Amino acid sequence: MLIGVPKEIKTQEYRVGLVPASVKELVQHGHEVWIETNAGAAINFTDDKYKEAGAKIIPTAAEIFAKADMIIKVKEPQKGEIKMLRPGQILFTYLHLAADPEQAQGLVDSGCVAIAYETVTGPDGRSLPLLAPMSEIAGRLSIQVGAYHLQKHKGGTGRLISGVPGVRPANVVILGGGVAGFNAAQIATGSGANVTIMERDPARLRFLDDYFRGRANVIYSSSAVIEQATRRADLVVGAVLIPGASAPRLISKAFLKEMLPGAVLIDISIDQGGCFETSKPTTHNEPTYVVDNVVHYCVANMPGAVPLTSALALNHAVLPYAISLANKGWKQALRDDANFRNGLNICAGDVTHPGVAQSLNLTFTPQPKALAA
Repeated sequence: MLIGVPKEIKTQEYRVGLVPASVKELVQHGHEVWIETNAGAAINFTDDKYKEAGAKIIPTAAEIFAKADMIIKVKEPQKGEIKMLRPGQILFTYLHLAADPEQAQGLVDSGCVAIAYETVTGPDGRSLPLLAPMSEIAGRLSIQVGAYHLQKHKGGTGRLISGVPGVRPANVVILGGGVAGFNAAQIATGSGANVTIMERDPARLRFLDDYFRGRANVIYSSSAVIEQATRRADLVVGAVLIPGASAPRLISKAFLKEMLPGAVLIDISIDQGGCFETSKPTTHNEPTYVVDNVVHYCVANMPGAVPLTSALALNHAVLPYAISLANKGWKQALRDDANFRNGLNICAGDVTHPGVAQSLNLTFTPQPKALAA
């Protein structure tokens, strides 16, 4: 199979779909890999390193899209890239379609086979192995950037997240105790903050309670409890995920007036539409905005701030699936693995993920039917 990796063109995105080590493994399996020139240069993966791994360096993305059987990326295709996709071509990347009807329609119209990292499930049918590495990074970064934006000159409350002797630390509320929320809580508790984790799943509540053993308050999430906790919060991290579907809105615009002036909201769920009513996507160039004296940080590619770590962690997770697609072809690879099949979001003009279809009010085509077509 001919596998193509274009350079990422989203604002401030320096990750790359395949690192040289991944290219080498795919080449050893008998596949040809084309890399757009300088695709990994920003994180010190030079064209020479890709050549050493067995890749062919291609001057333009257009040539890659025109010839490759499978496109491997990091972020969702941008408008110009969608126009270059072909019927039957495999697109393997993060998509987050529930919050992006324009992209979804573009992929439907292209006739491509779009497999989303974020909806591939693990052997348990619930975990998200290709989303987990980025959720881990985003969760950890959320406290780092949250602590920074709590500084007064960034619009925050002016409270040091750790406190000092005689002065309380910051109150940090984390909405969602999944992978991102758990990692946020690890960093927040390690920083000495007063941490509250909100979660609904009983098994997850027990896990969190057992893990933190009093170092964080683990509370069942409800509207009333969220309002009570966030009224006095210095930093709120939104980390709620419904795979493939839009994130629930947990803090309304009206409620912002009841929060501390200078409180900071970090919306990790922004790729799925965000879990605050006032959330809107931002970039690393302009990461924040203020609504009713509350700072909002809603960067849609948070892990892109640490692209070297992110690209390596993502490749460790993605490579076995990429090899399966390349070795077997997409139909057989997905037939052989029902959990991998959950990653199929759009297939030859059909929307094949129920969460995407429901969120965008589009007709749903079951994946087995799409595979049989």
